[in-house]
Amino acid sequence: MLLTINLVQAQSPPTNGPASVADLAEGLMGAVVNISTSQSVETPSRNKPPRNSPDGAPFQEFFDDFFQDRGEGGSNPSRNVSSLGSGFVIDPDGTIVTNNHVIQDADNIEVIFADGRRLKAELLGADPKTDLAVLKVEPEEPLVSVPIGDSTSMRIGDWVMAIGNPFGLGGSVSIGIVSAIGRDINSGPYDNYIQTDAAINRGNSGGPLFNMNGEVIGINTAIISPSGGSIGIGFSVPTELAENVITQLRDFGETRRGWLGVRIQPVTEDIAESLGMDKAKGALVAGVITDGPVDGIMQAGDIIIKFDNKNVVTVRDLPRIVAESPVGKEVNVEILRKGEMQTIKVELGRLEDGEKKLAEANGVDEPLAEEDTRQILELMGMELTEITEALREEFGISEDVNGVLINAVDEGSKAYNKEVEAGQVIVEVAQEEVKKPEDVQKVIDKLKADGRRNAFFMIANQTGELRFVTLRIE
Repeated sequence: MLLTINLVQAQSPPTNGPASVADLAEGLMGAVVNISTSQSVETPSRNKPPRNSPDGAPFQEFFDDFFQDRGEGGSNPSRNVSSLGSGFVIDPDGTIVTNNHVIQDADNIEVIFADGRRLKAELLGADPKTDLAVLKVEPEEPLVSVPIGDSTSMRIGDWVMAIGNPFGLGGSVSIGIVSAIGRDINSGPYDNYIQTDAAINRGNSGGPLFNMNGEVIGINTAIISPSGGSIGIGFSVPTELAENVITQLRDFGETRRGWLGVRIQPVTEDIAESLGMDKAKGALVAGVITDGPVDGIMQAGDIIIKFDNKNVVTVRDLPRIVAESPVGKEVNVEILRKGEMQTIKVELGRLEDGEKKLAEANGVDEPLAEEDTRQILELMGMELTEITEALREEFGISEDVNGVLINAVDEGSKAYNKEVEAGQVIVEVAQEEVKKPEDVQKVIDKLKADGRRNAFFMIANQTGELRFVTLRIE
């Protein structure tokens, strides 16, 4: 018997990558600029020449003037320090976007165009939190500009093109793909970077990352590199985050972010289990700022699951979602409070105003002498006791902090490993308020009876700042 084998020629997989990006690059190069900055800095005096003229000698004033000019005494001489970066034009009237770190502390900013023109630039506004800045030049005729695209439509593997000024060489083009999205590199509170393998080097900072339609979908900001050159790991601020910041800097010269007025921490697996959640998600409210937007509405221990119809998957999602919401907007917030889902309405304040409130210090009143009649309870590696005025003074505990004092912590205990320290105060256990050591014991006994393996503690430091800790019940 003969076997017949049909050979089917393998088809090359389809690709959306262009055979050449020459036409695309040619149309975009004119909108990408070099940013040149200069800054005057003091130079430390060193190797000062000796003064050979004794005090009171003839022509003393001439010697003084000579050595003063060379930096002896008085202020040190200064020198100009220059740096180069990249940017791009977003409207024909001369609005330019770059990175904050490119122009930070600059005395003079100059924009150099692809055709060699140079224009002085005015700084309209800058935002260190997202590392963005907006400049304005006054051109004699309309400039070539590029549109802002939708970074949320980008997928891992999509083609992208970077144009910038690497190492001060002038306009350079590189191409690659989106390597990852939503990267957090711990550079700021709103990290949500696009990662790309398109070559990005020093001097590319502030330059645009384009999709294949010629739209800006990112602002090139950072690289990971031991040598300072590209190793294929670059990061861009997505336009999803940048567009609103750019608009505010251009219109107001500053950012106007939404502010909720809470301190938050992650919902860990231990915390989720201790609260009876099926999985760890959301942002745990560790404290509410007095006189903030949600004072009297939210409570410490609430878990924010959804904000303005947007899911809060991890703790880092919430600051970004809130910041992008308009000041004064009333939004629905879904929270888990003591095991029950609730929806509350909140009106957002302004983050920049809230930061001033957070800087206010708490005062401590003079303590009163009192007889020590307290009881001491040893529990879960902690020595617990009531707060007396003498102990407030000893540990520096603010008068508005109340609960059960942690008088000592056994080294090597579970509490010690969770950074629980003497002088801290247990405010709640399993979301029940405690005032005496026996209150803590009763809650722990109840959790054991219910088959719970973890206890959920709300703990305050000496100034009243709260955090949540889960401890395994023995």
